Amino acid sequence: MKQPMRIYADTSVFGGVFDPEFSEASRKFFENARDGMFEVIVSALVINELEGAPSNVQSFFEEFAPLVTNVEVGVEAYDLQQAYLAAHVVGSKSETDALHVATATANGCRVIVSWNFKHIVNFRRIQLYNGINQIQGYGPIAIHTPQEVMLYEEDQENF
Repeated sequence: MKQPMRIYADTSVFGGVFDPEFSEASRKFFENARDGMFEVIVSALVINELEGAPSNVQSFFEEFAPLVTNVEVGVEAYDLQQAYLAAHVVGSKSETDALHVATATANGCRVIVSWNFKHIVNFRRIQLYNGINQIQGYGPIAIHTPQEVMLYEEDQENF
């Protein structure tokens, strides 16, 4: 049996379930995960950020938590985050966003999904993140919105 793709979901994707603009795509992403199409990866960063989220977002995460894999924010991730910051991929005020990308990369995720268009899902920044990944000896990471990775019925047949 084929292993599901490891996709790191940042905090915005869980909140997106209740955002009118992002709800449909966020819900479809999590449906695909429930159907075994993806392995949803999170880290302590996501869990910590969700502590300040509205109760409906926290409840959704708690219901979905048995299906997620929680990965470590290790030394490799912190080192990669520092490389992103040193290269000015994002500024120091966005160090947590850089750490999300670094954690996903260091833990072998092929994709990170986010609704953060300013610091993560951003055409210019994606190139910079992946340039630093290459310099640091990591492979590229695809950075998309949940809408871009969700599978439809015809896709699932060939997945």
